[in-house]
Amino acid sequence: MEQLLNEMTLAEKASLLAGATTWHTAAIERLNLPAIQVSDGPNGVRGADDNLGETSVCFPVGVAMGATWNSDLIEQVGAALAAEVRVKGAHVLLAPTVNIHRTPLAGRNFECFAEDPYLSGAIASAYINGLQKAGVAASLKHFVANDQEFERFSMSSEVAERPLHEIYLEPFRLALEKANPWTIMSSYNKVNGIYSSENDVLLGDILKEMWGYDGLVMSDWYGTYSDQVPGGSLDLEMPGPARWMDPAKIVAAVENGDLDPALVDDKVRRLLRLVERVTADYPLPPRADGQLTRQVATEAIVLLKNEGDLLPLNPDKPQTIAVIGENAQWAQIMGGGSSQVNPHYIVSPLAGIRQRVGEDVTVAYQIGAPIHRLAPLANLDWLTAVDGQQGLSLDYFHNLDLAGDPGHSGIVQKTELTWFGTVNPLVDPAHFSLRLSGTLTPTESGDYQFHLWSIGRARLWVDGQVVVDHWEEAGDRQTTAAVSLTANQSVSVKIEYITEPEGKWRIVRLGCVPPLPADPIQAAVDLAARADVAIVVAGLTREWESEGFDRPDLRLVGQQDELIARVVAANPNTIVVLNVGSPVEMPWANAVPAIVQSWYGGQEAGNALASVLFGDVAPSGKLPTTFPMRLEDTPAFINYPGENGKVYYGEGLFVGYRYYDKKHLAPLFPFGHGLSYTQFAYDNLRLNGDKFTPAMRF
Repeated sequence: MEQLLNEMTLAEKASLLAGATTWHTAAIERLNLPAIQVSDGPNGVRGADDNLGETSVCFPVGVAMGATWNSDLIEQVGAALAAEVRVKGAHVLLAPTVNIHRTPLAGRNFECFAEDPYLSGAIASAYINGLQKAGVAASLKHFVANDQEFERFSMSSEVAERPLHEIYLEPFRLALEKANPWTIMSSYNKVNGIYSSENDVLLGDILKEMWGYDGLVMSDWYGTYSDQVPGGSLDLEMPGPARWMDPAKIVAAVENGDLDPALVDDKVRRLLRLVERVTADYPLPPRADGQLTRQVATEAIVLLKNEGDLLPLNPDKPQTIAVIGENAQWAQIMGGGSSQVNPHYIVSPLAGIRQRVGEDVTVAYQIGAPIHRLAPLANLDWLTAVDGQQGLSLDYFHNLDLAGDPGHSGIVQKTELTWFGTVNPLVDPAHFSLRLSGTLTPTESGDYQFHLWSIGRARLWVDGQVVVDHWEEAGDRQTTAAVSLTANQSVSVKIEYITEPEGKWRIVRLGCVPPLPADPIQAAVDLAARADVAIVVAGLTREWESEGFDRPDLRLVGQQDELIARVVAANPNTIVVLNVGSPVEMPWANAVPAIVQSWYGGQEAGNALASVLFGDVAPSGKLPTTFPMRLEDTPAFINYPGENGKVYYGEGLFVGYRYYDKKHLAPLFPFGHGLSYTQFAYDNLRLNGDKFTPAMRF
């Protein structure tokens, strides 16, 4: 490494301090120094393209991993993700996330492990060890106090010294001690008035000096803000091309004596160390299968309540089971934001239940209370590509007018296509057009609501007619159109799209809602009244819980609270399954006999849920975060979300369960809560002596 460093020119060293592209570091061909590829995200590996590229294994989200309390299992997750990273040609996985659940409203809580720093650090260490034992670098994030999404690019987290070290830095310190992640990602926010990416107290004094960290510190994407960055402790600015780490400016600063060349060498040395680590020869672990993803999802499920032993259900008993809720059919297996991947497959709760029960069980479905902002994505079971495969045919054109022969063609198994940044392996994101085509075969007759969202120019044809037209006016546009369709009669579907050349992010998305009852809640209540058991799958979606914004309150969105109250009134054998990534209020909790917390469970979510509901597996998950009675009871309530660019961490050390214990305040469900189907009893307890002293150990 030192020899290579000595062979570099100052200009070559400067070129390494910022990414070359959205997902790659710079290379130096003269010295055979390769570029390093990074990839999102914590519960899967997106790779360079998740439109026509290879699909991804999708594990449960971070809070679900935390709910397993099983570090050995999470190390297996890390190893499986390492295999995915390597198969997709990357070297660094931008994960895990260990920010603390300071407020239950934080939009990214689902991605973080816990409200407790020790649990967070223990699970993160296992995850990192699984990755790095297979030669893939972790990027532990976001350093530090990035505990809300509200004004995340400008907010200063004002944290006193003791809680900063004992709560917010502690999971990072533990992970360094037990796993030594090869990279760490700075956060977007300021900490005590200074942006994290240029905060030398955090990155220099604490991380590199006090803790002796020898890895590379990279910025979050576009998370650098001033010309103070080159002279600070940040090593790599992402994404490329450079903004503040401009090579010409760095060379000039060194030559003028304004920038210490030893500091530049230290940054480059850390990058070279990363290259050495990720290009060494490591055995390739096996790629994940459904069994591991299902085990994690199953162990994450928390049985919150089970009065009268309503659960487990008998899957072979002749009965009718009513399954209710939008999330039961349109499974929410991930939160929103950069953690999104294109999964190999999705097993919904409804599908998992239907697959598990015997022939004498009838499973009937009603949506109950629609909760979507955007129409759910068009059901793949309805779509057939031109060649007869499931999905839609995609033709890319290397121009802005769909001219000539396609530059690339393939089949997409999704109806939401996105392009982020400046690089894609198949097209230039700033200069392309595309056509999606195939047929849609509806399963019932009625009015279908087609929804088209585009950033760029787009139009949608159904059965040869233009039903949505965004062609003449580019920009961020959404339009819904009703089309009457007949069951089992196929219609042609076509979308044409032209990119937004100046954008950082582009999208074309087709949603489709099938016909709904005139009164969806009443239809669900009527179904529940006729059934032996009702299962309401209630929750949120990535439209309500996501990177980029916080939740406004703790309530279930839409009319779900009303739905649950009316269903349990119609059928006392009602089970509520919460498909959420963070706590929600439950005004109906006393009336409902059984409540199950399923989180966002990844590709096997439905099968995992069914295995718990029907007793194939006893629930073992424990809450990694407190579920409060109401928002006003939460520790950060008075101080969140901050004002005038500052959020004061006024609760100090009393984060999560520490606050409830100190205040003698009963939560709805406490940190660590989780029931089982097993009954425990202790009897014949006796002391093993007559006298005891403080020094004696039991």
